[in-house]
Amino acid sequence: MLIVAPRTIANAGVLETRSLPKKFFGRVQLVPKGASLGLWARLILEIQFLRYIAALVPFIAFPFMSNELALPVTQAPLAMVLVIAVVEMRVLRLSDRARERLVTEDDAARRLDAFAFRARAALRRIAARHGIAEGEILLVAEQSELARVPPLTLVSVQSAVPGPHLLDLDAEDRAILEETLFDEDLTERMLHDVNMREGQPIREVRIEARSVSAHARLAAALKARDATDPEPVEA
Repeated sequence: MLIVAPRTIANAGVLETRSLPKKFFGRVQLVPKGASLGLWARLILEIQFLRYIAALVPFIAFPFMSNELALPVTQAPLAMVLVIAVVEMRVLRLSDRARERLVTEDDAARRLDAFAFRARAALRRIAARHGIAEGEILLVAEQSELARVPPLTLVSVQSAVPGPHLLDLDAEDRAILEETLFDEDLTERMLHDVNMREGQPIREVRIEARSVSAHARLAAALKARDATDPEPVEA
């Protein structure tokens, strides 16, 4: 899971938006700060042009391996197109029937209910921490449509007040999302299976900021005060 916020993305300018929800896959290339090699590899796999090049590596290599193959290979554009189509549509994606077999309709509904419940809980805590008192606040989870590879989930918290924007989530906000959204009972893969089955790679959960309880806001304020108060000096 990559939490997308101005302070987690090096090229934060791509996060600007005029409408919500802000989407990322196929629209902008994110450059995360401090990403692991695994996350970088997964993000690179999302670049369609690089996938095409990788699929065509045999056509590039054959002419160097044999002069006799150079002319036939370079004159086989249809074969190149077919190879790309097989990789994109058969290897990295599933057929309609295969997607339906990933999860039953009842299990899909239960997983979506669980995700919505967790997302609302996280949103209430984040709204209380940021003192958001009006308008809607939404959690957006966008997942890659590629199959047979580890799922890639982009999570952001967005708001339309005072204008459409992504919240600049600090370390504690990100910890709330990491500990609340996914665990062994609801993994990214489990949500991905539902999204693949329904052909809907993006999920958004909204709450009204005014629905956040006074108790939650007080708890957030007290926690913030305790974090800023200096430790008492021992005599």
